Amino acid sequence: MADVARLAGVSSQTVSRVSNGYAGVNEETRRVVLAAMKELGYRPNSAARALKRGEFRTIGVITFTLATTGNVRTLEAIATSAAQEGYAVTLLPVAVPTQDEVRGAFSRLEELAVDAVIVIMEVHLLDAATITLPPHVQVVVVDSDAGDRYTVVDTDQAGGTRAAVRHLLDLGHDTVWHLAGPEGSFAAQRRTDAWRAVLAEAGRVPPPLVQGDWSTESGYRAGRELARREDCTAVFVANDQMALGLQRALHESGRRVPEDVSVVGFDDIPEAAHFLPPLTTVHQDFAEVGRLCVRAALRKVRGEGAERGTTLVPTRLVVRDSTAPPPRRDAR
Repeated sequence: MADVARLAGVSSQTVSRVSNGYAGVNEETRRVVLAAMKELGYRPNSAARALKRGEFRTIGVITFTLATTGNVRTLEAIATSAAQEGYAVTLLPVAVPTQDEVRGAFSRLEELAVDAVIVIMEVHLLDAATITLPPHVQVVVVDSDAGDRYTVVDTDQAGGTRAAVRHLLDLGHDTVWHLAGPEGSFAAQRRTDAWRAVLAEAGRVPPPLVQGDWSTESGYRAGRELARREDCTAVFVANDQMALGLQRALHESGRRVPEDVSVVGFDDIPEAAHFLPPLTTVHQDFAEVGRLCVRAALRKVRGEGAERGTTLVPTRLVVRDSTAPPPRRDAR
């Protein structure tokens, strides 16, 4: 810094003000100082600035799995939003969702010096009081039924499901089958509950629930099972990857989509528009989820407060070619 000050003909304090982005520095002086920094290859020491300011401009992210599309896209959105705010992201995967593992993850992040932590917690843990988060850490939780104890950001799982099931009923299907996500998943449970509620409101008896695990393979196995059910003309699938496997199984079994069976997915992954046929699905705005998570975390860091409770990001149904009215009864 002293070398930059000598070359620019200013004080070290002025160099410090320029490097930290403070206002009140004459633009010509700022230009001269920046030119001197460039000439000398000077870059501010971020670790020193962090110690001085008491902030590290880093957000920690804890997640229990990166095997699902939703978690990966949420993480990508958080990293993008953090970068736009001038923050880095430190990722810490947790292999086993237990209290000890979570406590260890928070301890590790504190050693790595982060300002706040975002927890992507798909499984039912906080709502079941299985896990508690350290009270002294600025925390935002994604995809959890944590109630009013934490600041939570989530997609409107129920709203998206309602739109999907009503779309199929409005097309004239007698009922809608459901290929669900894994037991223990908050998102899967929300979608299953909403599916049942819409059918009940319409006076329909829900068919037996078919369980999957988010994978394409589980969708394929379910599709082989449902293909044998002639009374199955519409399926709401809890994610697009399972819908892909289900469509393949229906095709191999001679059941046409959508002429014989209509299929609706959830997520709207980029590939959904290129399925055969293109998949009708519920679009999740992962970018907005990430932005709101980062915004809430930074409000906590800056002492502006972030209210506890859940913020829901709206979903929308994207209608493509995998849904149609049911086949005529005389044609079945």
